[in-house]
Amino acid sequence: MSSAQAVLDRAFAPLQAAVEAKRIPGGILGVIDADGQRATRVIGSAQIVPAQRPMAEDTWFDLASLTKVIFTTQRILALAEAGSLDLDAPLISAIPDFRQYDPNAWERKVTFRQCLGHETPFPGVFPLYTYGSDANRLRAFVLQHEWPSGPPVYSDINFILLGIALERLEGRAIRQMDPGRGFAWSADPAQAAATEFDSWRNRVVVGEVHDENCFALQGSGHAGLFGTVRSVLDFAQGLLAGQGASALIRTPVSDRRTHGWERSHDGWSGGDNCSPETIGHTGFTGTGLWIDFARGSAWTLLTNRVHPTRHFDSGIVALRRAVGDLINQG
Repeated sequence: MSSAQAVLDRAFAPLQAAVEAKRIPGGILGVIDADGQRATRVIGSAQIVPAQRPMAEDTWFDLASLTKVIFTTQRILALAEAGSLDLDAPLISAIPDFRQYDPNAWERKVTFRQCLGHETPFPGVFPLYTYGSDANRLRAFVLQHEWPSGPPVYSDINFILLGIALERLEGRAIRQMDPGRGFAWSADPAQAAATEFDSWRNRVVVGEVHDENCFALQGSGHAGLFGTVRSVLDFAQGLLAGQGASALIRTPVSDRRTHGWERSHDGWSGGDNCSPETIGHTGFTGTGLWIDFARGSAWTLLTNRVHPTRHFDSGIVALRRAVGDLINQG
């Protein structure tokens, strides 16, 4: 039995318990060990409302904020390494009309690096989708709104702006860009894990992006990517092998963050047993990916914890930490 299989055997128990307790409909845990061996295990249902479908190895997940690290961060850092942008330049170098009616606006000084590290004064959340249904008008709103300034927090606005910068630099909409091998911007509903019954869209969301702002923007840098456990593990294995892995994804910008990623710290989603060389990220729909460069290992926990509603304590925070602790036990 591979060490990956042994790790999976002990780390699967918290996910199994969560599904059996009906806190989460279903999920998949996938691990990569230091020898590059993989193991995955599936449990529960991909959908329970209005009809039940089993979770499968090839189920597609709305990866939510994993989009930030798998797609947007990779693309921004690649452009920086190619000399197409300066990470310490303000966003207006790519978006000159950002807050164009106030030359002294603080927003015009925000840099790419600050957005990648969530070191900006933007608010943590903002319901853009309630301001209209025209994607171009909503982009204009993002760029011209006088944003309240507060202490740095994790904010989708950072990556919505990075997505707009990508669109300007590449001359096409995000959904016209290649999402990467094994990834997509939507999925066949018959093969996708369902997310929430959305009262705004008045339907169970499945195969289309759950995030309301991304849906209204018709593609964004902060959410929208779909993938399978295989594609997420392929991506992680590539980073471990140094393929397309900028050193900046491991370079701190604060005590909790690198460029795009979260880094190992007390109380974080990866648990307490990670090496200091571990980075990770989570997604609101119940997804997550963690990569330990010191051990040469990685794991992904993909769930549909918001199905059929986010307004329920799924225990996802404790579940992620419990899985991480068991994976890195001993």
